[in-house]
Amino acid sequence: PATPCPAVSVLIPVRDGAATLEAALQSVAEQTLADHEVIVVDDGSTDGTAELVRAFAAGDARVRLLQRAPEGIVSALNAGLQEARAPLLARMDADDICSPTRLAEQQRWLRRRADLVAVGSLVESFGEGAATDGWQRYIRWLNSRRSAEEIARDLLVESPLAHPSVMLRSEVLRAVGGYRDFDGPEDYDLWLRLARRGGRFAKVPRVLLRWRDHAARLTRQDGRYRPEAFLRCKVEHLLAGPLAAEPQRPVVVWGAGRDGGRFGRELINHGVTPAAFIDIDPRRIGNTRHGYPVIAVEQLPSLSP
Repeated sequence: PATPCPAVSVLIPVRDGAATLEAALQSVAEQTLADHEVIVVDDGSTDGTAELVRAFAAGDARVRLLQRAPEGIVSALNAGLQEARAPLLARMDADDICSPTRLAEQQRWLRRRADLVAVGSLVESFGEGAATDGWQRYIRWLNSRRSAEEIARDLLVESPLAHPSVMLRSEVLRAVGGYRDFDGPEDYDLWLRLARRGGRFAKVPRVLLRWRDHAARLTRQDGRYRPEAFLRCKVEHLLAGPLAAEPQRPVVVWGAGRDGGRFGRELINHGVTPAAFIDIDPRRIGNTRHGYPVIAVEQLPSLSP
């Protein structure tokens, strides 16, 4: 007889994660929602990761190993997506820890909220890099963006969802072609692609994931997660979305400092002409940035068409 479809597929891509993977798998095994499967995609590990997964699966038939040659995170994610059988897909990394109620709480939210394509959660950072000021500022910002409205409003500021904390509707993820392999952040790009199709996101307002930070994390080592890559990703989606829909609307860049200057330069390189840069620093107001005026906030209404 056919094996019943589980309620949730948990997708864990990993390369050389033997030091932390067992704890991650144990946290999934202890979920209050027992009706799940775990797909571990081993992307070319050489440290005994596959043997660890096989040993764990011997005691928990819900765990499956998909072993592959090393092709990268996006290829691993899409391979796992292809194998997933459940209507809901929960992402997790091999070095993180789930709260025991994570799957049950996120499934409940997606069942109650048909308007949502994905649900994240608040996160708690731990590990050797968790105490840095920049990382803690980001965690505080991420945890403060909870409702669908808050996430939609600030989606182009930074990624408001921690990828390994998210549960998505599998059919929606497949409908956009899964993850996109390009020179940029695959998770942030996915949120932006889903949002352009009308997708909405929210968070369970509780910490359901302990998110490990360390120097060897892919997001700290791979060029696809550099600030410049995020910037290019934002501009690409702006050009395909809001700026394509309203080409006659004046474009104003908020901030004439380093970050605003980079953002403006990227827009200009793609043929977008800013009406102005806005700043609150009196030393910048009245000057120009990339040849365009820097104005005060109070002058903004004068730019309306």
